[in-house]
Amino acid sequence: MQATLLSLLGLALFGALHGQEEVTVQPDFQQEKFTGKWYSIGLASNSRWFKEKKQVLKTCTTVITPAADGNLNVTSTYPKSDRCEKRTSLFIKTDQPGRFSYTSPRWGSQHDIRVVETNYDEYALLYTKKFKGTDTFTMVTLYGRTTELNPELQEKFTQFSLAQGLPEDTILLLPKTDKCMTDAA
Repeated sequence: MQATLLSLLGLALFGALHGQEEVTVQPDFQQEKFTGKWYSIGLASNSRWFKEKKQVLKTCTTVITPAADGNLNVTSTYPKSDRCEKRTSLFIKTDQPGRFSYTSPRWGSQHDIRVVETNYDEYALLYTKKFKGTDTFTMVTLYGRTTELNPELQEKFTQFSLAQGLPEDTILLLPKTDKCMTDAA
């Protein structure tokens, strides 16, 4: 009985890891072209945080700058209640260009971040797998160089999110706001 349970657990873990590997990164990813100012246009996630906050989320600004060691500083500025909040994360390069890791000092969660697709001057589609304890969450982000993206790119984001197993009610095109847009780094 115990051997059967361990076998099933092993198969489930293998399946989860195999499914995760199917999300590929942008071919020939060029990190220097990825830096600069982006706007969060879409967000999809199965995390509890997202489900609790999605009704108050709005478009925010993210500025990506190279760190001296080749990693990326990612600073997001977003409206929170009556103020603008800034959060900076350090995305650590991996051996695979376009793939990064991040550890949240606040929550202790591990993040596997992949730039799935970008043309650098219009949009970027990111996939993140977040691990905290025994919990695993998926997040998909659609960035734009402007606050407006064409409907085809928005649909691409929606279809990619659905393909990652995210239900339709966890996919959000963020409402636009002018608040905090000029406060970005």
